[in-house]
Amino acid sequence: MSKLDIRKDLSERTYRTPNPFLYWIYRTVMKIVGRKYHPHFEIVDPITACDGPCFVIFNHLSRIDHMYVMEACYPRRVNILAGYSEFFRSHLHFAFRLNRVLPKKQYTEEIASTKAILSIIRRGGCVAFAPEGLASNDGTPKPIVPHTGYLFKKLKVPVYFVELRGQYLQNTKVCLDERYGETFAKLSLLFSKEDLERLSGDEIDARINEAFRHDEYAWQKEKKIRWDMRGRPCYRLNDLLYRCPKCGGEFTMKATDTEIRCTVCGNGATMDDFYALHPLGEDAVIPETPTEWVSQERVALIRAIRSDPDYRFTEHVKIGKLPNDHYLKNKKTSEIVGKGMLTVDHSGMHYRGDAGNEHDFDLDYSKLFTLVTELDSSYFNLYVNGEYHDVFPERPCAIMLTMLVEEMHRLHVNFYKNFPWNEYMYRTEEQDGATSEG
Repeated sequence: MSKLDIRKDLSERTYRTPNPFLYWIYRTVMKIVGRKYHPHFEIVDPITACDGPCFVIFNHLSRIDHMYVMEACYPRRVNILAGYSEFFRSHLHFAFRLNRVLPKKQYTEEIASTKAILSIIRRGGCVAFAPEGLASNDGTPKPIVPHTGYLFKKLKVPVYFVELRGQYLQNTKVCLDERYGETFAKLSLLFSKEDLERLSGDEIDARINEAFRHDEYAWQKEKKIRWDMRGRPCYRLNDLLYRCPKCGGEFTMKATDTEIRCTVCGNGATMDDFYALHPLGEDAVIPETPTEWVSQERVALIRAIRSDPDYRFTEHVKIGKLPNDHYLKNKKTSEIVGKGMLTVDHSGMHYRGDAGNEHDFDLDYSKLFTLVTELDSSYFNLYVNGEYHDVFPERPCAIMLTMLVEEMHRLHVNFYKNFPWNEYMYRTEEQDGATSEG
């Protein structure tokens, strides 16, 4: 019996449109399971009207977005992109093979996924993926991977959009509980062949970013949907809301099931079944929504790194990597291979192991522009020389590190630009003061 070689298998795998019978089984199972999410579908432009190859893109809000994409497009069969590391997990790899899911190393320049995409398009198939590269950390989108529009423009096949709403609130990054309320998916044509011929690649990118513009918490505030929080609305919320908006302390926020509170000044809030924050006391300083809270954290980071040329953040971490001769069990995403100190400064990200340098690495911001929180907010992952690495910090700082890397990149390289509507974040405190006085 030949020895299992997962990397070789993935590199040599050929991809075709999913088998209709197996696809029907998977779709039926997902439809039955998905009833508990109370999904609502709106089909503006049926994808069945397209009898040739096409793309389907979606704003990535949760771990189960594929269910909504599959249902919105059915009976058209789609090949969905998924993170490369997911193919190493025992509970996923078989289903991925049956449904001919395409692997992608997020935020890398590897060409294997591009070849897989092209093979499906040339066969007249339909490829679905999230141009952001990962599910939302905070209920708002990330900018799409730059130059996505150039791929579309080159291939000139229609691009459909599945617009998702509510899925992040159903599966937040900070809590793996499924929370039941109502969810929505709307399918429409975003770009025709003629649109792609007329627009530049940058214009296509800009239109996708604008189409994806969304805030789950602001949307929820308007819709007022009640969610079953399982009695844990604030569980691990400090992973996301790590900075006290009153005293400015970092990692001083501690969350229980029902409240989040600063251990230094006592500032805090509870959250109800409508995702609304309620301040603890009249002197509490609490933003209107978690989104606004996170925006304030990003602004504080931007100002800190731009005012301090010696800024650095150091954290003790564990490093995990993918095996090759066996699949990961118990829903693990990697196997721990070492521990050491991770530092982010103006030159990049650096890891030094406690016991030797076998896994040490240095990445500058030409190669590093964001991090991936694949499963939840307790850790992140990235690729070093094409190899997948999980990074497990001791403190709940994965989302903070993601924002820090993004803003260091924007300061020094700025290939992965922030949205135009977030330009206010780069105003200095002096500029804000002058505006308020004016």
